[in-house]
Amino acid sequence: MSSVDTFGSKGTLTVGDQDYEIFRLSAVEGLERLPYSLKVLAENLLRTEDGANITADHVRALAGWDPDAQPDTEIQFTPARVIMQDFTGVPCVVDLATMREAVAELGGDAQRINPLAPAELVIDHSVQIDVFGTAGAFERNVDIEYDRNRERYQFLRWGQTAFDDFKVVPRAPASCTRSTSSTWPARS
Repeated sequence: MSSVDTFGSKGTLTVGDQDYEIFRLSAVEGLERLPYSLKVLAENLLRTEDGANITADHVRALAGWDPDAQPDTEIQFTPARVIMQDFTGVPCVVDLATMREAVAELGGDAQRINPLAPAELVIDHSVQIDVFGTAGAFERNVDIEYDRNRERYQFLRWGQTAFDDFKVVPRAPASCTRSTSSTWPARS
């Protein structure tokens, strides 16, 4: 995301051998006195200032924030990344797929339909126990979960390959106390 950088706040922070683009709040008088939550919003405005949707006037309005005054300027927030869990994320992927289908039917380029911001969907663990009290109970419960959720997993796997800036973090095939697996369920 490029920034107009009206205030000259853009800088580089070097940590070891890695450089990071940053936007310094100290470049704008008044931002230093804001509560932390508004400083996050201020950095977001500086980083996404484009001169059209987010302007220097928005930054100045925030820098002049008075907690006792009635707000008179609407401030936009542009997320750098969206993280969803599968309960809400699956319907979003369905919506994107449906939009692609509609665009294709109208003769447009369906590949242009993608999330506007990088999005990550984290698949939750199922907490349903069908088998218990035996040595193989855990493995059997995992097998049952994969059977129940096969279509959902297949759909999300498709979504991860179909859309730009969309990543699915699969559930771990082991217990919650083990490290998360970065691979999809191998079961068929």
